[in-house]
Order: sequence, then C-alpha cells, then structure tokens
Amino acid sequence: MPDEKQRAPHQRRFAKRSQVMGTNGAVAASDPLATLAGLRILMEGGNAVDAAVTVSLMQNVTNASSTGIGGDLFMLIYLAKTGEVKALNASGRAPYAATLDAVEKLGYRGRIPRNTIHAATVPGAVYGYEEALRQYGTMSFKEVLRDPIHYAEHGFPVSEMTTVMWQLMGRDLGSIPSFKRQFTFDGRTPRPGEIFRNPQLARTLRLLAEGGRDAFYRGPIAEAIVRYSDEHGGFFTMRDFADHTSNWVEPAETTYRGYRVIEAQPNSQGIAALLMLNLLEAFDLRALGHNSAEYVHLCLEAKKLAFADRDQYVADPDAVNVPMRGLLSKEYAARRRALIDPDRAADPKPGDPFEFADTIYTCAADKQGNVVSLISSLFFGFGCGHVPGDTGFPLQCRGIGFHLERGHRNCIAPHKRPMHTITPALVLAGERPLMALGVVGGHMQTQAHQQIISNVLDFGMSMQEAIDAPRFRHMEGMQMEPQPGVVLDPAIPSETGKGLERRGHRLVSPDLLAFWMFGGAQAIRIDPENGVYQGGSDSRFDGCAMAY
Repeated sequence: MPDEKQRAPHQRRFAKRSQVMGTNGAVAASDPLATLAGLRILMEGGNAVDAAVTVSLMQNVTNASSTGIGGDLFMLIYLAKTGEVKALNASGRAPYAATLDAVEKLGYRGRIPRNTIHAATVPGAVYGYEEALRQYGTMSFKEVLRDPIHYAEHGFPVSEMTTVMWQLMGRDLGSIPSFKRQFTFDGRTPRPGEIFRNPQLARTLRLLAEGGRDAFYRGPIAEAIVRYSDEHGGFFTMRDFADHTSNWVEPAETTYRGYRVIEAQPNSQGIAALLMLNLLEAFDLRALGHNSAEYVHLCLEAKKLAFADRDQYVADPDAVNVPMRGLLSKEYAARRRALIDPDRAADPKPGDPFEFADTIYTCAADKQGNVVSLISSLFFGFGCGHVPGDTGFPLQCRGIGFHLERGHRNCIAPHKRPMHTITPALVLAGERPLMALGVVGGHMQTQAHQQIISNVLDFGMSMQEAIDAPRFRHMEGMQMEPQPGVVLDPAIPSETGKGLERRGHRLVSPDLLAFWMFGGAQAIRIDPENGVYQGGSDSRFDGCAMAY
C-alpha cells in the first residue's frame, strides 16, 4: 500500500477537520483565498451579502474551472431585520436566435454538445452580483472587486485539488485555441503550487469595477462575446445581452421535521431536494442507522422519484407552467411515497402533481444575523471552453441543459432559461436561520443536500461531521455521469453495498473523479441558543471555513 504522500489527491483519505466557530461572522468556500477575502470584508464592516459576492468573485479567479463571470448564479438571502428570505435568480437565457429549428439545422439531436459555442447561454452572474449589492449590500462593486483584481493580476499558487480539476475538466477542450491560450502553459495545465496569472481577466474586472453591469451587458465585454460568437458561427447578438435581467423570485420551500427548508425556485433543480425530504419525512431514518442498507435504499428510491419529477417538470417558469404547489404538497408526497418498496429497487415514472395544485458555492453570515447562500457555476469544467477575445474568462455551457425534444417543458427556445443543476439552500427554525449550505457537483447537489440535512436533523451531527460523513450517489447516465448505477463512498460498510445489491441496485465503482462525484459542500450552522456560527468545509475539496 502506498503511503499518504504517494497517493493521488483523489485517492487520499479525507482528514477530519475541526469545527470552526465564531460569533461575529463566518464564511465557507471551496477555496481558502476566497474564504479569506470574504472574512476580510466582514471584518472591515461589510455585511454577509458583500462577503458572499466577494468570495464568489474571488473564485472566478482561483477556481476558474468551476465558476466565472461567464456563468450563472442563484442566491438566497436571510434578512435578520425582517426575518424574510429573498431569492435571486441570476441565470442566463438562450439567444433569441436559438430556436429548435436552428439548432437541429446544425445537426444536434437530444442535447447540444458541450464544447461548442452554441452551448453558451447569456451569462447571468454579473447582473446578479451587482443586483444583490444594490439591494442588500453595503459596499460597491469596486470595493468587492479589490481582491479578485489583485489576484488575477499578480497571480496565485494553484492548489493541489484545483490542479486535478483543471486537468480532468479541461482535457476535452485542448482543441479550442482560445482555451489553450488562456488556461494552459503551451498546452500544459498548472502544477500544484505553480503561480497562475490572468491579466486579461484583471482588465475585464476593472471594466466592471468602473462601469458596473452595463460594461458587461451593453459595453465592451458583450461586444467581445458577440464578436467571438460571430467568428465561430454562434447565435449571440447585442440584443441578447441588452435584454438580460436577473429576477427576485419566491423561493421553493417545504418543511422537514418541523424545520423550514428553502431552495432556489425552478429553473433550478433545488425542488428535487425538497421532494426527497418530503418523501423521507414519514420514515424513522435514525432508527434505521446512518448509511445502513435500509437507510441508503430509502434515500435512493426517494431520489429516483424526485428526479423523475424534476426531469419532467423543472424548466423556466417564465416560459412554461411549473406546478410548484402540487409538487411540494404533502399529499402528493404521500402518494408518491406509496411507490417505495423497502425491499426492492424501482424505476419510477413522473407523477401527476397538477391535481394537488390549486392554482459554484459560498455562504456567509455577519454579526447582524444576515445569512447568504450563493452558488455560481459554469456547469462543466471551464464551461464550453470558449474564451471570447481577451476577456480572460470562459463562457458557460448551460445550453446543454435544454432538451432538444419538441413539446418538452425544457425544450430550447429563444430567450428561455434552461434547467439548472445549481441551487443554494437555507434551513430555518421558525423565523431564525439554522443552516446555509450548498454543494458543487452537478446532479449530486440535491442528493447531497438531502444527506447533509438528514445528517444534522436526523442523526445529530455537527456541521463539519455532516459534511465529511460518507455519501452515496445514484446516477442515471445523465450529463457528467459516466454510467448508471449507485456509487458508494469507500468508507460506507461493505454490508450496505451487499444489502443494496440484494434489493436490486446496481453498484458502480468510483472512477478517477471519485472525490468530485460525491460533491463538495460548504455550510454554516447557527447555534439557536447562543448565536455561535459553526462553519463547515468539505474535506474532499481544497476549501475552508473561517469565523471570528
């Protein structure tokens, strides 16, 4: 057996991290430099919104494979003064020219290929950052961009796990000249500890610092994207950017064990986590034992039911009817729960919720009690891989989230938003926040939400224990999923795997991306008795939590 130093990063045993605590504020993110930047904002008098936006923008620089201003974001904000939760949908829309007929003429069937310019939708993140700061922040765009500009200009040492992600996520993009030029050293990805500088991104961020979102959507940045799109046969026009807006929406919400669980509204997949929790609420999960075959089986069956409904109904609510009240009703959950056989795996179909309907991640908390849950993403690593001009950032590939199936709720259409995997979460005890959490990892995100929330509320774990606990994943062979089946964290007992196989589940061995397959979680828990913030950061990734 090789010792720990000889193991590849994805093979190493995850070390348990100590619980991070503080009373004045906390930040958790998947990159230490980003966490430090957010904590500095809090210590300088900024609030949780200022800190969360800073952290997310920093990760544009230090985690360029995962997020960037070429992507989208969703945000939940708990306002301590009023007890309200505000939800921001800052996801982008398809170009006006992106009709199903136009896409089919290009020869695409089923899904748009990931590494084409046609996979890009209008980036929504920049609009969302400034909108959140304008409405609920205390600092300017220029102030929160200070550290991101500095590190983009002067560089940063690339962390070990980031180099793995950089190499694996970018391995299919080497044929794209703009990606190779911007994110490799003559075709080679960075080594651990190597300094990476992105002066082109620094210039772009300075444009935002001076001109705000208009510089992006109505100025030189949009012009560069449209020019690049034209050169590569894309659909973008300046109208696509000028017409873009972010929206304040009602979040999706349910209750679990008496707690309020809040996720992003569709077109985010957050509702899937709520569906799972609704289905599982009637079972005594604690009595089954953590990660026992009985427990994991119930969670997997709940996941399959929830995802069947997710794939059928989650789409852009501005374009189609999404039956939210029916999907989240306890009566609908009871009907769907009856389909779960405790002794046998099933292959469920979508339900009919209409009869019950009457009509990348960061969290921060400040000393005033405001809590922010923010997630932003490019979808696949480095998005579609196309870097417009000298902007320094890749465009997302959210267009592959559309179905190319006429009549499907999530079928591509002009100025329409695709189904998103990213979703932030909040858990409230009555009117007071208990947890802010999020997970990176595509289709694993809502599965991990359910498992982490259950770890805390059913099994009494601390925030860090709940994040580091072994996880499991059900795959259906969708995007980013190599093959259908159930993947178990190697730390889960072999008896659990045997029990699942007896129930008809197909087990799949983790691949080289095992550390990524189970998602990377960040979270903050607020002690209801003394108000102490408990930060948690996933040992599977490079991030950290800080509090003071």
